[in-house]
Amino acid sequence: MEILEEEECLTADGFDDALVGCTYGANVVAVYDINKMVEILMKEGLDNDDAVEFLEYNVVGAHLGEKTPLYVSFVTEKVHND
Repeated sequence: MEILEEEECLTADGFDDALVGCTYGANVVAVYDINKMVEILMKEGLDNDDAVEFLEYNVVGAHLGEKTPLYVSFVTEKVHND
């Protein structure tokens, strides 16, 4: 995404397929789908628990300043009773 380069956003190496967008506003950062990141690691040979543990410790838990990416888990079921 061109905007990530323009805004000098940090990105997560090896997880391009999990990049889902960027935030909007004064501090633009990359946004990743954490479930897709788990899937990527599982394709590389880790089981689900090891992939989650790796991401929690090495990726999500690393704060690298104001341009640190955000990691989201999308809601896949109905949460509101409209």
